[in-house]
Amino acid sequence: MPLRIVLIHATPVAIEPILSVFRQEWPLAEPVNILDDSLSTDLESAGSLTPAITRRIVSMAQYGSNIGAAAILFTCSAFGRAIDTAKTALTIPVLKPNEAMFEDALSAGDRLGLLATFGPSVPSMEAEFHDLVHRRSSTARLESLLVESAMAALLKDDGKAHNHLLAEAAPRLSACDAIMLAHFSTSRALTEVQRAVDCPVLTSPHSAVTKLKKIFGD
Repeated sequence: MPLRIVLIHATPVAIEPILSVFRQEWPLAEPVNILDDSLSTDLESAGSLTPAITRRIVSMAQYGSNIGAAAILFTCSAFGRAIDTAKTALTIPVLKPNEAMFEDALSAGDRLGLLATFGPSVPSMEAEFHDLVHRRSSTARLESLLVESAMAALLKDDGKAHNHLLAEAAPRLSACDAIMLAHFSTSRALTEVQRAVDCPVLTSPHSAVTKLKKIFGD
């Protein structure tokens, strides 16, 4: 029986990028999607994580466990502290969207870039990154670049414009040792961004699936 990996989404634009990586890199797994697309808008309206939003995140993780998940992967990068709470509530592996990518980035060098499209997620991601740097006694530094117009294009189903806008912005981070595409949705621009810069470009879906495979010895 394939391992069931429950994917918890706060926006539908994150779904296809991670499913695509599962198909390519781990076809024997069984990814199952749980979506609450009001989470992102509610977080944006609230301005920060609230106890009510945290309870919703934990409840979704518990539901994933109840339907037989071997592990849970969250795909929205704006809910880091709430996901930490969910981790403590469950005994199965629960992965934040970017933790594997951040780990890979620290292996690439000390000057790292973050290319983002959803502003409310950036403080949470930066805090998570700096927590990891502190735990590992690393000297890595992070430079974040927000391209909100790319998310606006993607929400209008203009993936071509989304990818072009990110590739156009990426050279501003070209002095970095590696560039991270901040969200699962931005991973669709990997090819275009990589063409625009000489340094490695990392994505959350690829790093997360690789980490999950290692956890289960596949």
